[in-house]
Amino acid sequence: MLPTETLDQITRRFGYLEALLTEGADPARLAGIAREYDQLKPVVGAIAAWRAALDQRAEAEALRADPEMRPLAEEELARLEAEVPALEHHLKLALLPRDMADDRPAIIEIRPGTGGEEAALFAGDLLRMYQRYAEAQGWTCDLISLAETELGGVREAVMRVGGEGVFARLKFESGVHRVQRVPVTESGGRIHTSAATVAVLPEAAEVDFAIPESELRIDTMRASGAGGQHVNTTDSAVRITHLPTGIMVTSSEKSQHQNRRLAMEVLRARLFDMERQKQDQARAADRRAQVGSGDRSERIRTYNFPQGRMTDHRINLTLYALPQIMTGDLEPVIGALIAHDQAMKLAELEA
Repeated sequence: MLPTETLDQITRRFGYLEALLTEGADPARLAGIAREYDQLKPVVGAIAAWRAALDQRAEAEALRADPEMRPLAEEELARLEAEVPALEHHLKLALLPRDMADDRPAIIEIRPGTGGEEAALFAGDLLRMYQRYAEAQGWTCDLISLAETELGGVREAVMRVGGEGVFARLKFESGVHRVQRVPVTESGGRIHTSAATVAVLPEAAEVDFAIPESELRIDTMRASGAGGQHVNTTDSAVRITHLPTGIMVTSSEKSQHQNRRLAMEVLRARLFDMERQKQDQARAADRRAQVGSGDRSERIRTYNFPQGRMTDHRINLTLYALPQIMTGDLEPVIGALIAHDQAMKLAELEA
């Protein structure tokens, strides 16, 4: 049974916030109040729906004592016996602790791993896969930096994805992605195994992570790339080095001012992610066992082209729909990962 006092506290808090917004809150607090109100609104809706179903069930049970109303009451009870557990499950999901970064835009970093040129080509395939998925979701994609190989592979790609609930849906993509296929560079027709790494970071705002200027070294340089394509060749590229950690970020757009802003966004996201991981490890020693742990040293997924198969090793999910997945149809995979993550958190909540 769900804790009545907790549900009452949430409902009272929501009513208090609603009154503040109606009466006109202090402008300095308004944004925070509105944010908390929006977060609690679906929870309160789930509480109201569950409690209304419980009341209806109690009324139907009482009506069973009346011989004339019994058939109608039993029909209503049959419906409610199926509806109440579903509403309770939905409410439990709404009550799960939220990752406060879930609503943020995401920074995706893709780099080839083992496998040489084939790994770089696969990294390019992953980049296009995420771009197509983002487009299907109605999100925006902005390439911050792209370094290509002579054959069209990707040495490094950094992309910002903006929209509603972006990090919540993409955060499980962090890890090592392995591919098994016959490389275009292989004349013998042998299947090779190579890999690429994907890191998905929540975008951090300046208020989350202020970086003192004294900790930064900013260099301006001439951008260059494979065949001189896809980059600007003026002295506009910006490289920012965070001196305490040694993290370096480069942006190569046309505007030097824009490059500095974009590079700072990526740097802030990386440092914010480092801090989040420290906090997560402190809260849960078994974090590596959880879906979406973000441990980029572990293989999370295999793309087997000869068999048309994709396997996500974290949840033992295998789909024979690789062509669709590579063209951006990631929803069956991401949906399964989110459902598994929710099931694990519910099990911990109920333990």
